[in-house]
Amino acid sequence: MNDAGPVLVANAPLRWTRALAAVAEAGEPLLAADGGANHLARLGLKPQAVIGDFDSIMPGTRAWVGEERLVHRPDQDRTDLEKALTFAFDGLKLDRLTVLAALGGRHDHAAGNLGLLARLCLGLRLVFRGDGFVSFAVTGRHELEASRGETWSFWSFDPRVRVTLDGVRWPVREADLSVAARPSISNVAEGGTVVLLAEHGPVVVTRFF
Repeated sequence: MNDAGPVLVANAPLRWTRALAAVAEAGEPLLAADGGANHLARLGLKPQAVIGDFDSIMPGTRAWVGEERLVHRPDQDRTDLEKALTFAFDGLKLDRLTVLAALGGRHDHAAGNLGLLARLCLGLRLVFRGDGFVSFAVTGRHELEASRGETWSFWSFDPRVRVTLDGVRWPVREADLSVAARPSISNVAEGGTVVLLAEHGPVVVTRFF
């Protein structure tokens, strides 16, 4: 799982495991959303670009990265992560992106970032990765690669979305899995494929490994 392609490091708390450090080291290009550059500085990895309003990047990190690599986006109507994703997909025309340190910090930031993931709904083109998990958002029908016994979770932000799940210990039939209803949390893959059908909107999927 180290062939991450383009990598963006956000600013949630991050503990560099060997696996996550390998993802960052293999990132091409390697980007940071504002204070995400501080995480990369701890590894000695200089991002090609840092995007944001620069209220979180440390002065020493900023000097080390260099002003020529800073992409100033002062817009306060969007988070630094959203600005960085816009820069990556619209500016650099990247076709996929793995994001580290998007989750795990303040719950309002995490909820906002998961909402952004669902709103963009780019499937495996946009993956939030952490220590032992990946999260992405899909709509429509998908056959997702799995390993027997793995833990998976599924939920939506919209009660109008109807979800059907097969290949899991607790199948679901056209259910409302919104966060205000009853998400499918800690379901278990029964074999090598999890089949998901999301109708009328996106579903956030988290696979634990």
